[in-house]
Amino acid sequence: EVQLVESGGGLVQAGGSLRLSCAASGFTIDDYGIGWFRQAPGKEREGVSCISNMDGRTHYADSVVGRFTISSDNAKNTVFLQMNSLKPWDTAVYYCAADPAGYCTVVAALPYEYWGQGTQVPVSS
Repeated sequence: EVQLVESGGGLVQAGGSLRLSCAASGFTIDDYGIGWFRQAPGKEREGVSCISNMDGRTHYADSVVGRFTISSDNAKNTVFLQMNSLKPWDTAVYYCAADPAGYCTVVAALPYEYWGQGTQVPVSS
């Protein structure tokens, strides 16, 4: 059974840092594209970052460039999202998702076939 489990969320003050983890099971992330998306209350889901484990390419939404870093540990079958200098508007539920085709995009959720349940990240001002 394919499964993605996010962890690492929690309340943080503005300016603080968190590292989210996305643990995959039922498949190996080596050939997949893994993306991080977020959805704030009352807003559309938006792409945050992604990594293609096929070629190592990464992409970031403009709003997180320079603050967030995505990485993967293939031995642990886990993808991480290091979030620094958090802002109140980063508050959202963060989801990871997997694209079996191995591509990496933050502009569309459609290519991602598998999704985790999400982890909440409230950022206080």
